[in-house]
Amino acid sequence: MNICKADVSLAQGIAEVHIYSWRTTYKGIVADTYLSSLSVEKRAAGWTSKLNQLNDDEAVYAALNDEGKVVGFAVGGRCRYKEFPYDGELYAIYLLEEYQRKGIGKQLFMSVVDDLKQDGCTSMMTWVLQGNPAMDFYTSLGGKVFGQEEVEIGEEKHTEFAMGWDTLPGMH
Repeated sequence: MNICKADVSLAQGIAEVHIYSWRTTYKGIVADTYLSSLSVEKRAAGWTSKLNQLNDDEAVYAALNDEGKVVGFAVGGRCRYKEFPYDGELYAIYLLEEYQRKGIGKQLFMSVVDDLKQDGCTSMMTWVLQGNPAMDFYTSLGGKVFGQEEVEIGEEKHTEFAMGWDTLPGMH
């Protein structure tokens, strides 16, 4: 498995992982009609744009299998929520279902953490949709729930939990 900083050449693969992982992770949580309406083409265009205009304090990491196919990704940067006492944020982390529970998620997570440390961050937060099995993953890495909000996905209301790390993993 190769973890690398993503560039625009990986936009299509990242978009595929984004859509397919949503469809498996959120099945039974988010409406099937919404999940089936997700478009790889639209998401690829969004990722192409995002990767072409990354800020200096944002990073996208991709996990590539031995054939060079994107099987997961993580995105992080400065915290977008000034009301919370965290300077870094894990914006997203997704893996194809068959690559989960193999340590790849932790490698992606730590890549973002290391990038945040290099940018001078000492703490981090993320949002986790209620019912997402990744809640246990974040808890095992030291994350603690500190808040929640209601979000709309499709036509439905869902709860998202805010999880935080007062000190980035690996810092003392």
